[in-house]
Amino acid sequence: MKKYILVTGASRGIGKSIALKFASEGYHVFLNCRKSRDLLCNVKNTIKQKGIGSCTLVPGDIGDPDDVRKIFQTIHEYTDSLDILVNNAGISHVGLLLDMTDEEWDHILKTNLSSVFYCMREALKDMTCAKSGRIINISSMWGTVGASCEAAYSATKAGIHGLTKAAAKEYAPSGIQINAIACGVIDTEMNHNLSVEERSALAEEIPFGRFATPDEVADLVWKLSDTPSYMTGQIIGIDGGYI
Repeated sequence: MKKYILVTGASRGIGKSIALKFASEGYHVFLNCRKSRDLLCNVKNTIKQKGIGSCTLVPGDIGDPDDVRKIFQTIHEYTDSLDILVNNAGISHVGLLLDMTDEEWDHILKTNLSSVFYCMREALKDMTCAKSGRIINISSMWGTVGASCEAAYSATKAGIHGLTKAAAKEYAPSGIQINAIACGVIDTEMNHNLSVEERSALAEEIPFGRFATPDEVADLVWKLSDTPSYMTGQIIGIDGGYI
């Protein structure tokens, strides 16, 4: 039986790796992003050219509840309920808390946290009826310990941790598993603004001595999707021993 997964922020980095991994395992992947639609089409073409699975583009701003409802209308043309939702989309903001504008705060909150709530809300309607389903939220180690000059980003990730734990308790009686992955430093475009010297210094702080690859996170998501359903409400770290 065909299985279905929605991956948000699937145009690059971790989201792209997750999408390709699940497509290679036979899933039908719903590919979402807000702006980088050319890159999203490239992911779709890779899946089709390699013959590794099937996919559907569902572009839209998942920080907008109306867009999320439209995305799920498309999903319902294929299936009554997702098997897996991966909330991966997110942005960073580096700077002093006092320098952050109202607009910047609202934007990162909407993109990183509200989007997770909106997608979970729609997915859980169907999963509750099906009495099955898994939600995996991609978060950050900074949601656990916080990061200087990344107060807003840390706050959104801490919010994901709280939302994950609370929703896991609420929907466990319906047989739905909800967990989060707290990523350390991953070699994605989010970290490409660092200079060579900064990257080297940061790598030295990590006990494993290097950044993780997006494929390593995707492999963890795949393994987590096949764990016993009794494992729920967990924040699983992949940070090379950093915290």
